[in-house]
Amino acid sequence: MRKAKVYIALLHYPMYNKRMEIITTSITNLDLHDISRVARTYDVDAFFLVHPSPNQQELIRDIISYWQDGYGGQYNPDRKDAFNIIKSAETLEEVQEYLESMNGEKVFTVATDARLYANTISYSQLKNMVFNEEKSFLLLFGTGWGIQKEIMESCDYILQPIEAKRNYNHLSVRSAVSIILDRLLGEYWFNL
Repeated sequence: MRKAKVYIALLHYPMYNKRMEIITTSITNLDLHDISRVARTYDVDAFFLVHPSPNQQELIRDIISYWQDGYGGQYNPDRKDAFNIIKSAETLEEVQEYLESMNGEKVFTVATDARLYANTISYSQLKNMVFNEEKSFLLLFGTGWGIQKEIMESCDYILQPIEAKRNYNHLSVRSAVSIILDRLLGEYWFNL
């Protein structure tokens, strides 16, 4: 049984595009479905969708409402259950303030990226903290071509890439979340 609380956030700004320019990415319906389902499977405490645009916030509300209050929730109660852990916010700072006020303690931020950083933590190190320490962790996932470097460097930890040495290293964020949550919150079925 894990001792830590684990939250995840899907950031849409500030992200890089393929030319390493700062952009805002769009909400993707599949991200909400697939990430909420894997987060619910691994008992993540909450899944935050972070987007600064009022129009995109409205889209988030519409999608969630359909699966919680509309026909979608009646038709598919399992999806309704998964969507119950989704929360939205306009900024990462808003998420951090909310979690720290709710928990009454510091929330450690853990950035994820396909690139290597100097201050990287291994899966085994983070998994051991999650299962053995009474802390709160917020795992940050980026869209586009990754999270802005300044945000990465402001995090308490940067998780090692899934497969840094592969010559093709561009998983969808949905796939990356699934792999990372399994490695961190799944059973100890192999030696780390």
